[in-house]
Amino acid sequence: MTTDAHPQHPAPAGLTHVRADGTAHMVDVSDKPETTRAATAQALVRTRADVVAMLADGSLPKGDALAVARVAGIMAAKKTPELVPLCHPLPISKVTVDFTPGFAGDDAVIAVEAMVKTRGVTGVEMEALTAASVAALTVYDMIKAVDKHAVIESTRVLAKSGGKSGDWEVPA
Repeated sequence: MTTDAHPQHPAPAGLTHVRADGTAHMVDVSDKPETTRAATAQALVRTRADVVAMLADGSLPKGDALAVARVAGIMAAKKTPELVPLCHPLPISKVTVDFTPGFAGDDAVIAVEAMVKTRGVTGVEMEALTAASVAALTVYDMIKAVDKHAVIESTRVLAKSGGKSGDWEVPA
């Protein structure tokens, strides 16, 4: 039987979610200072230019895909600890989900960008990634009737702020 308290089994250096015996555990964040923290993540949906035009004018067979995807992303951020086992539940104070059309070669791309903010003891990178991912999945679901070959790709954190490790962002 294992318990959360393992003073005789501290985590190996650098592996905060794994104890010396190899078992996973949720990190104790109770002694960390509460700070304002934010993270921005992005996922790309690769499709065709005509599909992007339908997204923009709301003429997809399933309706206003971006409005539905925005709400899905916001809801997903709030559900992250239910989906990712070792994430702490956080008091999320703000979530935004935005969509930017663009082009990559012959393909059209919709960039899905999610920003999540909290005042807490741990960061919101996972919440931002979850929001961007689920919003992208929802865009895919809404466009698959007109483009079965759409692809979701390049999901990543673009920036984070707050906490011990400080602020950073992906270089432009």
